[in-house]
Amino acid sequence: MEQEQYNTDSPTDAQVEQEKLEHEYMMDTGSVIRTKGRHAIHCLTVVGLIEGHVSAGQGQKVTKYEHVIPQLVAIEEDPNIEGLLVILNTVGGDVEAGLALAELISGVTKPSATLVLGGGHSIGIPLAVSAKRSFIVPTATMTIHPVRHSGLVLGVPQTMRYFEQMQERITGFVHRHSAIPEERFIQLMMDTSELVMDVGTVLDGEQAVKEGLIDRLGSLGDALQYLYEEIEKEKNQN
Repeated sequence: MEQEQYNTDSPTDAQVEQEKLEHEYMMDTGSVIRTKGRHAIHCLTVVGLIEGHVSAGQGQKVTKYEHVIPQLVAIEEDPNIEGLLVILNTVGGDVEAGLALAELISGVTKPSATLVLGGGHSIGIPLAVSAKRSFIVPTATMTIHPVRHSGLVLGVPQTMRYFEQMQERITGFVHRHSAIPEERFIQLMMDTSELVMDVGTVLDGEQAVKEGLIDRLGSLGDALQYLYEEIEKEKNQN
């Protein structure tokens, strides 16, 4: 009697291996390759401090921009990925890195949405408005303040002009990708009456929507429903 042969490459084994790889990817990058709902959505998280050219101190939760850039390229090129969901809970961080990521997200041609949970502060604001539709939960907050530098700087007019130019780029980006007037954004940014130790304004979810900074109040289900509708709308048009 012949012994029964077992196929170690059965679909079940392949599925287990794929799930293991996806779990490791999620733990390493904080992102999900493709969700398994009605449509394939790539979930990208921006949490903690946005790390730029200089490594953050040990013990800090960071989002490394050099890890996010290839993910965004893959999202745009992969035909199996139908949409992008960016979930933010960030204190801000490196200005140039954050603005670079915001520009990349805004350039994704597939349906995209951002969802602000907890906080979308500082340079997290351009990221929050970079997608085609932005959402925020009522309990989240967003801090608007001028560009700052924590290290040593040369006290010369050229340095001040550099900060002004960087602030103009941020303000212009936010204005182009949201409904808030540029003058109002600058007014909130330069407010001296709200923060004790700083210049600027803190907006909660409802205020952010009322000011036109974020498109609408909503949570995870609302953001996913928007993406599903946009994906299906594009499919029907094609």
